[in-house]
Amino acid sequence: MHLQALQALQALFHYLCIRKYHMNIKIYPVTGLNCANCARTVEKTLQQQPGIANATVNFADSSALVEFKTGREDALSLQTAVRAAGYDLIIENRSSEELAEDHRRHFRTLRSKTLFAIAMAVPVMIISMFFMGIPYANIIMLTLALPVLLWSGNGFFVNAVRQARHGTANMDTLVAMSTGIAFLFSLFNTLFPGFWHEKGLHAHVYYEASVVIIAFILLGKMLEEKAKSKTSSAIKKLMGLQPSVVTLVQPNGSDNIIPVKNVRQGDLIRIKPGDKIPVDGDIQSGNSMVDESTMTGESIPVEKVAGDKVLAGTLNLNGSFVLTARQIGSGTVLARIIETVRQAQGSKAPVQKIVDRIAGIFVPIVIGISIVSFAGWMIFDQGALAHALMAMVTVLVIACPCALGLATPTAIMVGMGKGAQNGILIKDAESLEKIRKINALVLDKTGTITEGKPVVTRIEWHLPQPEQAGSERILLSLEKHSSHPLAEAVSRYLISHSHEPLPADHFENISGKGVRAKFIDAVYLAGNLKLMVDQGVKLPQTPLVEGNGSVEPQSMVYFARNTALLATVYLADKIRETSAQAVHELQDQGINVYMLTGDNPQTAHDVAVRSGVNGFRANFLPADKAEFIQALQKEGKIVAMAGDGINDSQALAVADVSIAMGKGSDIAMDVAGMTLVSSDLRQIGKAIRLSKFTVSTIRQNLFWAFIYNLIGIPIAAGALYPVWGFMLSPMIAAAAMAMSSVSVVSNSLRLRGRRL
Repeated sequence: MHLQALQALQALFHYLCIRKYHMNIKIYPVTGLNCANCARTVEKTLQQQPGIANATVNFADSSALVEFKTGREDALSLQTAVRAAGYDLIIENRSSEELAEDHRRHFRTLRSKTLFAIAMAVPVMIISMFFMGIPYANIIMLTLALPVLLWSGNGFFVNAVRQARHGTANMDTLVAMSTGIAFLFSLFNTLFPGFWHEKGLHAHVYYEASVVIIAFILLGKMLEEKAKSKTSSAIKKLMGLQPSVVTLVQPNGSDNIIPVKNVRQGDLIRIKPGDKIPVDGDIQSGNSMVDESTMTGESIPVEKVAGDKVLAGTLNLNGSFVLTARQIGSGTVLARIIETVRQAQGSKAPVQKIVDRIAGIFVPIVIGISIVSFAGWMIFDQGALAHALMAMVTVLVIACPCALGLATPTAIMVGMGKGAQNGILIKDAESLEKIRKINALVLDKTGTITEGKPVVTRIEWHLPQPEQAGSERILLSLEKHSSHPLAEAVSRYLISHSHEPLPADHFENISGKGVRAKFIDAVYLAGNLKLMVDQGVKLPQTPLVEGNGSVEPQSMVYFARNTALLATVYLADKIRETSAQAVHELQDQGINVYMLTGDNPQTAHDVAVRSGVNGFRANFLPADKAEFIQALQKEGKIVAMAGDGINDSQALAVADVSIAMGKGSDIAMDVAGMTLVSSDLRQIGKAIRLSKFTVSTIRQNLFWAFIYNLIGIPIAAGALYPVWGFMLSPMIAAAAMAMSSVSVVSNSLRLRGRRL
């Protein structure tokens, strides 16, 4: 008894910790991020602040996901720290439209700078290639190049200086060093050509290199920004499901159009044919067919009548009704889905942590390689300054780590969005990456394999007819104090037969078994077979058999007074039509599927046979489920657990991948790493395929990002010159660097077209 109480408290404590933990997560936009190293710098800055449990920065959508310790949310100090590091954290509450406008404004400025740089770079290139002999050629190129560096490329130099003051380096450092060196060298040769003429050398200038590098990199950033905006299209589509205005029904019956943000709980809202439903609520009057595919993934419209619940983001089809607003704003299911997806897109897959460490040392290594390249050319090519300078500049340009930093987060963002569009809500990137590896799946029975809506098929009484009426009222009292689905079904059945509960004393819920209460001088029990055995109830000599050849497997609830059995209640819970298909599909992929239930062995056996699972366990308490999963893990299996109830939260917490049914308890969904909105087990197969597609895309991105640098840096340093006399132009290096980032983002966007 004490052990069961302790286990229940442990499960409750675990839930409360997780609940509180997630309630202290905030997402802030970050400005000034130009590469993966920038994101890592901001991330380290945030993690070092007091009161922060963890922080991750997503370079792909320029956001910081911050997990505060309980009761410590000092956003202003975080902003101060980030600004001191050379970036900015937006802590003011801004609407999605305001943030979108900020992004559009930034994009317009970037486009203007890019077009100006290209306009100036073209004549500089033409002069350098074909008209170097014209009078004042160097002065003309200087005049055209200078505004490019001062306006189009000023951000690179400002950020590089800011980074240097903090002892760090990033992509801006590489661009500023390469273009700055090329420009200053050219400026010196323009103003003091005699210095080289006295030595018998020609005063070469590289204005075209500096301006073309800036033009190409800005063009790449512009294309990258455009492509990155598409990776979060799932969020935008979800946000677009809620209308901006609603029709409020006034107390006098008249209609008034108001913004959706002004709706309050309890307001009456009129929904007309074709309207998107703005809030979660209950239908007060009227009826209609509602398309809930955006929430459940089911394409067949659902009939809704007075008393039924409707969700924000679903579409009213042909009827008209008035609903009472129950959940508004951030409290709606749609808002929670959007927040879950946003947090998930900001989380990091395990592989990204390795990439971050590489990106953190990448820029200093590249600067070192560029210096070594310069020195090598000066030593081994008898002081060939032109070659040395070109090699140094080209190495700095070609080695930008943008592609490396975008490889993982862009794929994760698109994958999360793809999952959300298919009714699979993924809470963190680790779950998305890991589910493809599972080789064991543990399923709860009620509400997971079955629909979770048991109904009473019959009650078999073991006492005379005159005594039944009072006993039925006592049974109703017992079951009304239990939240178990079977108890709720018994309560509904007895209430529908016009029974009312009797007052009782000393109610006690016995975890995983049932409920006990005292009426006058007798102790009454309602629960499973294990409860009856533990309490010494005398059961019939002939074993009670569940099932009885019925269409659906049956469960039983026993009702006893002291040690005498008063009645046996038979209940049936329909197996979901898709459960058997889902189990067979998963088994075809080599996954062993197990079913764990607190129900009796006969019912468990019937459900297991009909659904086709590999094995089952019955009469399992919440702690037993967790122990079973841990035993599988000790055998080396990677285990996923799918459940829908509070009693599954302990097992969900210990599984490698945890999956909650969307129609289950809030606690299960809080603990789980994934939620299936429609509660259809076939979605697990889709999640596995999505995981494989996403991880495959990440690997492709990383492969090309690494190969690009492994091949590009040696060529940029001049490795091919001794063999073929080939030196890579800084301009070509800039174009290749820009296209590498665009290609990585474009490859991630291919995920959107994959069929799950």
